[in-house]
Order: sequence, then structure tokens, then C-alpha cells
Amino acid sequence: MPEIKLPQNKVDQLLAICKEHGNQEGELINILHKAQQLFGYLPDKVQCIVAKELGIPVSKVYGVVSFYSFFTMKPKGEHPISVCMGTACYVRGSERILDEFKRLLNINIGETTPDGKFSLDSLRCVGACGLAPVVLVGEKVYGRVTPADVERIIKEFE
Repeated sequence: MPEIKLPQNKVDQLLAICKEHGNQEGELINILHKAQQLFGYLPDKVQCIVAKELGIPVSKVYGVVSFYSFFTMKPKGEHPISVCMGTACYVRGSERILDEFKRLLNINIGETTPDGKFSLDSLRCVGACGLAPVVLVGEKVYGRVTPADVERIIKEFE
């Protein structure tokens, strides 16, 4: 895998984020959230910088990043798609919806399209069970989605 080069201006912003939080270990999750907003994901180099600034082992940072599902170590697409696979959504056909996204985008869960436009993931529960099945594209929520809706949803973001 090629080494990732982080832009110096973003590294400087990351250092400022750590400093804003007093370089305190107890602020690790808050710092990681802001770092992910800044970089779009949390590659090894970002985790190493955070660990160094907070004076903690990289393994501790990695443990937090890998434990919480809202953190990602892979770059996401410009439009991240998440299909809810919680019980209400699943019994109402979310698996068929996920399969249709896979087919139309030609990617699997955890992958990004070659043009970087879309990435695909599944979630355990969005908390909008009354709208099941639910799909998120970025922050936009789609409820009562059917496989026939998938192509229209993708076209909204092309």
C-alpha cells in the first residue's frame, strides 16, 4: 500500500484540534471526531499524530478507532450510502435494497466506487423504524425505500 502524504495545512489543523482539547487523553473521542471531519477518515498517520500529541500509545488510539463504528480507517466516497439492517428494516426488505445498491454501483459493503463518488455500508439501526426500510446518503434520510427507488436515489447525487 502506498504511503499516505498528509497535507501540511491539515496536519497543522489536527495539531490545533489536539491543543484546543488540551492534549488530554480524555478528549480522544472528540479529537478523533474532528480529525475524521477534517480528513474524511482516520488513516494510520493521523492516529500516530494524535497518539503523540496526547502522549498515549498508538494502540490505544487504534483500539478506539476500530471499536466505534462511526470511525473509519478507509476513505469514504463523496456520498456515503448506508443501508439500515436493523430488525424492522431487515424484515421489510433492506437486504434486497442493499443488493440493488451493490449491483448498480458495482461495489460491496465497505468499498468505494472507483471515481470516489459513492461508498457503501450497512448499519445496525438508524432509529427511524417507522420509516423502514431506511437508507442514509450522507445526512439525508430516505424512508420506505424499495429496490425500485435505488437508481433514482443514486441519480440524485451523480
